[in-house]
Amino acid sequence: MYFLSYLELSSLDLALLCSIILFASTIRGFSGFGFAATTVSLLVFIMPAIEIVPIILLLEVAISIYMIPYIWGKINWEIVKLIFLGFIIGSPIGIYLLKILKSDITHFIISIVVIFFSILLIKGYLNKNLNTKTIKITTGTFAGTINGLSTLGGLPCALFLLAIGIESQIIRGTLAALFFLTDAYALSIAFFVEIVDLKSLYRTIPLLLILPIGVKIGDIFFNKSKEETYRKFALFFLIIISILGLFKVFLN
Repeated sequence: MYFLSYLELSSLDLALLCSIILFASTIRGFSGFGFAATTVSLLVFIMPAIEIVPIILLLEVAISIYMIPYIWGKINWEIVKLIFLGFIIGSPIGIYLLKILKSDITHFIISIVVIFFSILLIKGYLNKNLNTKTIKITTGTFAGTINGLSTLGGLPCALFLLAIGIESQIIRGTLAALFFLTDAYALSIAFFVEIVDLKSLYRTIPLLLILPIGVKIGDIFFNKSKEETYRKFALFFLIIISILGLFKVFLN
């Protein structure tokens, strides 16, 4: 109970928080993305968005480190570098907007766009012509802005990699490597603008023990899945997360 006073959470809230993190880390271990989107969509029922962002940034860096043994050798470093370059441009904009704007309108727009393009991809749309340096940097800039504002920057990145039609192992590895860099960068900015505080650090500590369990479970499922299964899961997951995002906006 004494420890809970530092977290400023009830025992029920802490139990829910741990369950959500286990679920989200399993999804991340399977798909290479979705940790932040899952966590944001579910944690809004426990704590305010401004308190969720620093926790997710801390956990995203940690979970990327845990995933290194599972994805090393399956990373497209060219894509990582170009998207990260755009991310460097977009993140400060998003984090600045987080401090002065409500994120509901942005969350609504992102959710609609993700649902639209996910449905297109489910219907078989692929466009390898999008695989250019300019589009990669633009995707990174957009994702960085979105990530700073709502921690949902992984959604446009995942959509982009699915749209250009690369294989699931490369998507998973590339996204995991990319999120380590982007979230470490966003985390450093968050410290600078004082979004991360001691309460965020205290809340993160018990969750660090849960992350490797979820990652391992997700990796087991990934190794047993087929290419088509991965793509379907990724796209339907994007749609479900976006619908939850719309639901949250309407509630607000």
